Amino acid sequence: MPMAGNVRRVTQLGRVRGLRGVARLTRRRPPVDLSHHARSPLGSSVVDCVVYRDGVRVHDGGGDPAEAVERMRHKGSGFLWLGLHEPTDEEFAGIADLFHLHPLAVEDAVEAHQRPKVERYGETLFAVFKTVRHVEREEFAAGGEVVSTGEIMVFAGEDFVVTVRHGRHGSLGPVREHLESQPARLAKGPSAVLHGIADHVVDDILHVIEELEADIEQIEAEVFAENGTRVEPGRIYPLKRELLELRRAVVPLGHPLHLLAARPYPVVAAEIRPYFRDVSDHVSRATEQISAFDDLLNSILQAHLARIRVAQNEDLRKITAWAAIVAVPTMVCGVYGMNFDPMPELPWRYGYGLALGVIAAACLTLHRGFKRNGWL
Repeated sequence: MPMAGNVRRVTQLGRVRGLRGVARLTRRRPPVDLSHHARSPLGSSVVDCVVYRDGVRVHDGGGDPAEAVERMRHKGSGFLWLGLHEPTDEEFAGIADLFHLHPLAVEDAVEAHQRPKVERYGETLFAVFKTVRHVEREEFAAGGEVVSTGEIMVFAGEDFVVTVRHGRHGSLGPVREHLESQPARLAKGPSAVLHGIADHVVDDILHVIEELEADIEQIEAEVFAENGTRVEPGRIYPLKRELLELRRAVVPLGHPLHLLAARPYPVVAAEIRPYFRDVSDHVSRATEQISAFDDLLNSILQAHLARIRVAQNEDLRKITAWAAIVAVPTMVCGVYGMNFDPMPELPWRYGYGLALGVIAAACLTLHRGFKRNGWL
């Protein structure tokens, strides 16, 4: 009988723990609000709406975020990845209600023009990344920008990821395809998507830095070429301006990535944090390269201006030498052009030829002297 009592107590304890587990699951996954706000039309801003379960893409909801979340939470597993492109306030209002997003973060996501950052609102992380793209040299030569920037906002919760992209580049299609090819990694949940986006953004930054390095090397070769003084300084200043824009996108990104790697956020899985540390190291390397490029452009600009000053001095010396040579016949002809009667050699038969000979000899002597001293 005592044994039977123990069995009953163990059975009751298991039921209690099971009920507690159900209650905990219920607290973590609140019921979905299927009001008209949650079902407000998203228009053309939706890029993709997919549910992932165990790292595999499933088709729940048929593209309707509210229905997809309802089915996903009813099954008790998986997460939703909703991608948007430049949604309006009306289009994003239903999504904000559906996932209980903070109004401040929603305002930042819709308005854009934010600096890179990571903020926590309750159990939701809000991250901002600056995307960059290198403009082709043909466009740059036509007066366009060297670096074009955009933004990606990420809302990461326990069972959802909402990405909001601003700009004509920075598509997340390659990120989605890469993650879907690694189901074990994608099974880690929204933090795997957050890391994939951060890694993709930093890879694009490194690619832009490589392209900028090629542009800087080309200008450096032209400046130090034999005819380097013909390079317009207007080609160097746009590079410095766009390098400053790139610095604004890269330097502030280091601190948020360090927080994601070091601070235990509930949304970020422990297995994913070391990957953020690797991305943070890449950002540090990019920051160092940008600083080095800025110093190199300053040196190139100073060297170019110095070569221009040297060329101007050489031109000034040549002008001065020729002016000195021309001054000899000007002086002699000016003296004999005063037409005074008692002037030397005027009555002499060979006076005209002697005057021309003296002029020619003086000019040749001055020319040889300037040539020997490098003035001509």
